[in-house]
Amino acid sequence: MPTPKSSSHIRFAAVGDIHVQKDAGGTLRSLFAQANEEADALLLCGDLTDYGTEEEARVLAEELGAVHIPIVAVLGNHDYESGTPEVVSGTLAHAGVRVLDGSVCEIEGVGIAGVKGFGGGFGRGALGAWGEPAIKLFVQEALNEAMKLESALAKLRTRRRIALLHYAPVVGTVEGEPVEIFPFLGSSRLEDPLVRYPIDAVFHGHAHRGTLRARTISGVPVYNVAKPLLQRSRPDAAPFFLYELPREPADARAPSAP
Repeated sequence: MPTPKSSSHIRFAAVGDIHVQKDAGGTLRSLFAQANEEADALLLCGDLTDYGTEEEARVLAEELGAVHIPIVAVLGNHDYESGTPEVVSGTLAHAGVRVLDGSVCEIEGVGIAGVKGFGGGFGRGALGAWGEPAIKLFVQEALNEAMKLESALAKLRTRRRIALLHYAPVVGTVEGEPVEIFPFLGSSRLEDPLVRYPIDAVFHGHAHRGTLRARTISGVPVYNVAKPLLQRSRPDAAPFFLYELPREPADARAPSAP
C-alpha cells in the first residue's frame, strides 16, 4: 500500500471529463503523477474517453500506469458513445481501476458510492413522465439512476461517505452553462438520495462551463470537477480538485448497524 500523505487526513484528487482520444498517449501522465504525489486516492467522474472505444480506454489505462494510489471511477455519456461501455469499464478494471455503477467501495475508512446519473432537469423544470413513450423512457432512465444511487448509499456502513457521479444532482454546479441545456446536464432526482442518506461530499463532471461549488438542499457540498472547468477557473493550479476528510481511528470507522 502507498504511504499515506497525512496521518490526520485522507486526500482525494477528483477530476472528470478528461476525454481521452486514441492519440492522447503522454498527455495526461504529468497530471496523474501529480495526483499520485498529492492524494491518497484518485476519483474520476466520467467522460473518461471521447468516443467510448476500446482503443481510447487502453490509452487511458496506460496513462494511469504511474498511479499507485487507489483509483475509483464512474463512466460518463461519452463512454457510452460506441455502444460498448462494458469494454471501457472492463479495460479500466483490468488496469486496477474500480469502476462503480450503482456499487460501492471503501478506501481507508471512507465509503464511496458511484453511478453515472442522467439528465432530466432541476426543480420545477424537471421533465415529467407524461405523454409520448419516448419521454417516459427518458424520465425512467433518470429514475433508474437515482434508485441505483440510493441503493448504493444504503450499502455504505462507514462514517465518512462520498458520492461519485457524472451528471449533476443540483442546478448550482451547472450555472454558467446555457440555460437551454440544463435539462441535459443533470437531474434533481439524483439529489433526493443525497438528502436521505448522510454524506460528506459529492463530485461530478459533465458541465464544462458550469460552477465549481454548490450545495444540496440539505447543505452537502457538491463539486463540479470537469477538467475544462478546473483549468479555466484555476489556471495556476493542477487540473484536479483536492478534497480532505479527517482520518478516523480504525475502531471508529464502521457505525453500528441500524
